[in-house]
Amino acid sequence: MIEELVLKNRSYRAFDEGTPITRQQMTALVDLARRTASGMNKQPLRYRILTEKSDLGKMLGNCRFAASLGIPLPPKGKHPTGFILMLADSEAGSPDALMKKDVGIAAQTILLGAVEMGFGGCMLASFDPKRMSEDFGIDERYVPQLAIALGKPAEEVALADSRDGTMTYWRDENGTHFVPKHTLDEILI
Repeated sequence: MIEELVLKNRSYRAFDEGTPITRQQMTALVDLARRTASGMNKQPLRYRILTEKSDLGKMLGNCRFAASLGIPLPPKGKHPTGFILMLADSEAGSPDALMKKDVGIAAQTILLGAVEMGFGGCMLASFDPKRMSEDFGIDERYVPQLAIALGKPAEEVALADSRDGTMTYWRDENGTHFVPKHTLDEILI
């Protein structure tokens, strides 16, 4: 069961806007994430759930999706229907290295939960935290760490073996997004 979730959990950059993820569903995902491990149990993470069209537009203006492909993503008419913004509480006393690990654990948990619900997402760290805070009126105590775009996937994402040692993803003529991975033999040392 976990293997199936992991294999379905890809970074999606096109979504079916006709099947929105709800605030209630995203709240359940945050509730799942808040119960995961936390370094020194400092629990520094805070969340902002975004579903309003105006907020989604601000997020799309702040985040960059797969810039290395050189194509506009997400495509027009295939935007995420929700975002979870992950923030670090600077007063929680969590060392930065541990807080970053907490972000990874919580984000992966959110995405696996989303897949189980029939949704998908994409972790986004390519944004200006100061601008993000200004756009959403976030107190300076809370520092944006990661945005998770969520919705019903509307694209094909496939795993592939790395090509000539490169880990750069690509799209074929049909728009399938290929994500190269090292083989098991390459990573066992």
